[in-house]
Amino acid sequence: MQIRSNSYPEYQDGRVHGYQIEIESRPERRWSGGIYDEARRGWLYNLSDNEAGRMAYRFGEWNKYRIEAVDTSIKVWINGVPTANLVDDMTPSGFIGLQVHSVGDDSALAGLEVRWKNIRIITEDVEKYVTPMDLMAYYTDNNLTSQEIEQGWQLLFDGKTTNGWRSAYKDSFPEEGWIVKDGLLIVEASDGAESQHGGDIVTIEEYADFELELDFRLTKGANSGIKYFVTEAEEGNMGSAIGLEYQLLDDDNHPDAKLGNHEGSRTVASLYDLIRAENKLVFPPGRWNRARIVSRDNHVEHWLNGIKVLEYERNTPAFRQLVKESKYKIWPGFGEAAGGHILLQDHGNEVAFKNIKIRRL
Repeated sequence: MQIRSNSYPEYQDGRVHGYQIEIESRPERRWSGGIYDEARRGWLYNLSDNEAGRMAYRFGEWNKYRIEAVDTSIKVWINGVPTANLVDDMTPSGFIGLQVHSVGDDSALAGLEVRWKNIRIITEDVEKYVTPMDLMAYYTDNNLTSQEIEQGWQLLFDGKTTNGWRSAYKDSFPEEGWIVKDGLLIVEASDGAESQHGGDIVTIEEYADFELELDFRLTKGANSGIKYFVTEAEEGNMGSAIGLEYQLLDDDNHPDAKLGNHEGSRTVASLYDLIRAENKLVFPPGRWNRARIVSRDNHVEHWLNGIKVLEYERNTPAFRQLVKESKYKIWPGFGEAAGGHILLQDHGNEVAFKNIKIRRL
């Protein structure tokens, strides 16, 4: 069953995506009642550590599911047995769906069917019906799943400290302008100036080929950015540290959206001042958006909310021509470093970050 799910033309040609409450057809695994993120992040809550939950589903019989989605909490019971307790705020609302699962003609599952009955819902005063659950809640924010750990992902923000970060051009983290609060890394609002309050922060480690993901939440009219291949080698720079930039911007309320040497190249998810992001799915200020940057062998991709919005090749004549036509033309060899730091920009507007993770490729 899909809950809080969506379908957008921009996202995988309208593919349904969102939280899925599992009906497991394999008796050897028994993850019925787990929570899967269909067409996005994969398993969020499996039942590998919940033996009682694993045994709750009765194959070949009617099973009673109860699903409570209240605020950021999603809880599942099968036949009165708790199977999943998840806290996640990626998608606050969406439709409910009954899934038609792909089965090949030569599959042993071909011809099988699923039946539902007694489908009912409460959408008003739901807090009155919330059921206590002894099962410990799993918080997705600033955590890695076992699968992500196996894939080599590492957290760049633990939700509690600023470990792994420092000020650009300095050895320590800024004393003001950045705070950690409620599991968020927040650059505070000042006067909208570039890198003049807390200043930019960079990772202590450097990266060459990598995949980076993070969630960001803009305030109205906000401007910020994620930079990569930041070397801090330039001299005489009085503003933000120099690097290739995944732009973070409220396109509807910030004038930068209409500026730039290449049309549209200062809008959200664009390669700032160089390449415009296309075919975007953007959630408004106050909602979380997910950025993804992939760099491998000089090929770079920008993704926004699961959609690839641009790609380019570094260190090529075409790339150098773009640089020559941009504000970066004054920096020799701009964007061509073999490796560098990841940077989060202070542009004087409040922006929150979480779930910052990276893996080397």
